[in-house]
Amino acid sequence: MQALIILGHGSRVPEAGRDMERVAAGLKEKYRQAMVEVCYMSQLGPHFPEVFDKCVAAGATEVLVLPYFLHMGQHLRSDIPRILREKAKGFPHVRVVLGRHLGFDPLLTDLLEKRVVESAGLPDVRALPAPAADEDCAEEHEHGASHGG
Repeated sequence: MQALIILGHGSRVPEAGRDMERVAAGLKEKYRQAMVEVCYMSQLGPHFPEVFDKCVAAGATEVLVLPYFLHMGQHLRSDIPRILREKAKGFPHVRVVLGRHLGFDPLLTDLLEKRVVESAGLPDVRALPAPAADEDCAEEHEHGASHGG
């Protein structure tokens, strides 16, 4: 049985992964994927090792990990393959596959055009409410110059 694990970067902000979880639910429903789970690389989790264990305990003999990333950065080049290889060592009877990341797809062009249309009439950024202090810190961490994702 195949399990699909969607692996995202994650965030220190609770509920930040809600959209990715909605995508996973859509895969289950629309495409009848029997076992679809999500995990994150960030502090909050769930993390890959625990989600992998859950899938294997449920009978998965193959685990396809799809990185929910647009760019081929450090996580995709090094961190994720290392994490998957380390876990796979203890499960020789389970095939572990690192699938393709989101990357470029012509559908993204259409999605961005949709967002352009949806953004018409939105207010100037100066009219947006200021984030709370803890949100400023989290955003700075996630998008700061030192971020290597």
